[in-house]
Amino acid sequence: VNGRSASVTTFASPQPVEATDDAFWDQFWADTATSVQDVFALVPAAEIRAVREESPSNLATLCYKAVEKLVQGAESGCHTEKERQIVLNCCRLLTRILPYIFEDPDWRGFFWSTVPGAGRGGGDEDDENARPLAESLLLAVTDLLFCPDFTVQSHRRSTVDTAEDIHSIDSCEYIWEAGVGFAHSPQPNYIHDLNRTELLKLLLTCFSEAMYLPPSSDSSNTNPWVQFFCSTENRHALPLFTSLLNVVCAYDPVGYGIPYNHLLFSDYREPLVEEAAQVLIVTLDYDSSTSSSPTVDGTTTGTAMDDVDPPGPDNLFVNYLSRIHREEDFQFILKGVARLLSNPLVQTYLPNSAKKIQFHQELLVLFWKLCDFNKKFLFFVLKSSDVLDILVPILYFLNDARADQSRVGLMHIGVFILLLLSGERNFGVRLNKPYSVRVPMDIPVFTGTHADLLIIVFHKIITSGHQRLQPLFDCLLTIIVNVSPYLKSLSMVAANKLLHLLEAFSTTWFLFSAVQNHHLVFFLLEVFNNIIQYQFDGNSNLVYAVIRKRNVFHQLANLPTDSQSIQKGLQRKKKTPEPISRTNSQDGASMEGSRPAAPAEPGTLKTSLVATPGIDKLTEKSQVSEDGTMRSLEPEASQLSPERSPPTALSDGEPWSGESHPRRDRRRLSSASSSGQWTPTPDWVLSWKSKLPLQTIMRLLQVLVPQVEKICIDKGLTDESEILKFLQHGTLVGLLPVPHPILIRKYQANSGTAMWFRTYMWGVIYLRNVDPPIWYDTDVKLFEIQRV
Repeated sequence: VNGRSASVTTFASPQPVEATDDAFWDQFWADTATSVQDVFALVPAAEIRAVREESPSNLATLCYKAVEKLVQGAESGCHTEKERQIVLNCCRLLTRILPYIFEDPDWRGFFWSTVPGAGRGGGDEDDENARPLAESLLLAVTDLLFCPDFTVQSHRRSTVDTAEDIHSIDSCEYIWEAGVGFAHSPQPNYIHDLNRTELLKLLLTCFSEAMYLPPSSDSSNTNPWVQFFCSTENRHALPLFTSLLNVVCAYDPVGYGIPYNHLLFSDYREPLVEEAAQVLIVTLDYDSSTSSSPTVDGTTTGTAMDDVDPPGPDNLFVNYLSRIHREEDFQFILKGVARLLSNPLVQTYLPNSAKKIQFHQELLVLFWKLCDFNKKFLFFVLKSSDVLDILVPILYFLNDARADQSRVGLMHIGVFILLLLSGERNFGVRLNKPYSVRVPMDIPVFTGTHADLLIIVFHKIITSGHQRLQPLFDCLLTIIVNVSPYLKSLSMVAANKLLHLLEAFSTTWFLFSAVQNHHLVFFLLEVFNNIIQYQFDGNSNLVYAVIRKRNVFHQLANLPTDSQSIQKGLQRKKKTPEPISRTNSQDGASMEGSRPAAPAEPGTLKTSLVATPGIDKLTEKSQVSEDGTMRSLEPEASQLSPERSPPTALSDGEPWSGESHPRRDRRRLSSASSSGQWTPTPDWVLSWKSKLPLQTIMRLLQVLVPQVEKICIDKGLTDESEILKFLQHGTLVGLLPVPHPILIRKYQANSGTAMWFRTYMWGVIYLRNVDPPIWYDTDVKLFEIQRV
């Protein structure tokens, strides 16, 4: 160590050290017993910055020499222990230094320049074909990831003079794990796992240049490191993509099926799986809205990937992901992701039986990418009730994180995935499966289906989540609207929750206190209309709840629109600081064994996120035809629908989407909202009150209320079960208005969400890499680091 610190001092002096002075430079990687943690301790941030400012040529030479050593290691195949040690040390050193190169705009291009004459004895020959340093580095790392006896099992039996030539091996035979496109599962080797993990850490650090650029509205500006790595220049792109995907999806943290096994054996796989998941999602950072969709629907061929035109995007990882199509591959991926997402739930009823994994956010991003880029995978997921194995963990995370400000990003991605799934009819149909898994959750006990679970959890998020979740309310209710036409039978608990939401959202102070609050009432009325029109039989619980709370609908129909009443409604708000009261929600006892959702510990770090697009940008409306097929509604057509007018331009200060103000109000509303002082007017209230879709419910009440009252009087009843029995056998055939067409709001790719995913994903990676803390205390620009 003393020798090392002495060399760092020379290195930091303004005097340049010649690139040819091997004795000097070799000190940096010759140490035998170091770990990446040692390198971080030995090379403090202040010294790297000092060298960068005071002796830039020494920093440039160090980077160049370290890359050169990696290239030599890849060329030679790393046959000796000494060579492997040098490669690992160079790897650790570059992981340490790169963030400090990226944080300085003057240095950012350094790795993309060719180093003239460096290390060639200062010769003058112009090497026209010299590769930029970044490309040499990436190619060396990919070669090293398939290096026999270093990162993969050698296929040669004898060791005498038959070392495999690293340039002639077919890396497709050395894929790390069985799964997609590869049937053979290599013998686990923890040394290989450790070496792969270090190399992947370096790759992730190379890709992290994205963290040092501020978020831009133009999400198409590609990361040059990822672009090169995922191009045809990388001859290992296919085996590497497959290795990363298979290592993640094959991982079983339970300790090979034996409970408590992880307490006896340390798990060398987990760090590799985490690193693989992070590298995978970063390589898949691709804005599908700016390009023709990468999804390919072709005929089935004998390979793991579809071999059909169009060729898809230049990013080979996105391309390969979008072309997986074999049922058994889909099954392997879905089972793997579901197993890992359910891991924290297993903890709750067999505490400590399995190792608790921490990378569920990376898995959710990966699942999102799979569904977004590969429509065949999405349809496969929805084809069977396996989709519920993804749904239940997501609802668990949403419910668990609802009070925790540091987990806003997790809340968003969970909701985005459910929004994407809810655009497909099959998702609504699958929700009718009875819910019997008893995961302890902090929600009321109920007996019912997965649809009930979803509604009860969404109600919990809206009524007892923290304030910053408000922008998600539109999304949550859109999901319920999308599935509502298919829900065969809601439980009484879920029916009461929906009516409690309507009650809360239709108070005058809530409706008058923000320009877009009335949308939530429109969404809920749409839910009731869909269920009454399309699933009346079987939904007596909901019909009963609507009858019991009929005054809410009458109050909405008679909502006052004069200035005085509006002012009075707003006065009430001042007395009620809580946005939505928990009263009348009749929460029963929570499930046994559950813990209440806890807020973040004070001081918890979190990263900022960019705003998400409003619901009108996130989705496009499709109409479901009689035969169940969907057709997209042109924007012109959607204006004919009475309750929706063209979207309004809202100012940046306005977190929600403006979906239904008449055009003439646009200027007044947006100017008012930008000053933060928006005031409701009678005209404004009338403009949407007249469009409230109350006809179906009013007709239902008109027909059923007198009948129910008559039964109560005749039989002296106060017992719900009799009334429910009557409602179960009742019918409204021919009495209701003509059923409206079913409208589904399907998620549509857009650059706003692409940018959101980029900031969210890098924020997760930044916070999760604490040992060593690769990016801590460097000047990242993509997000801010905040304390709760």
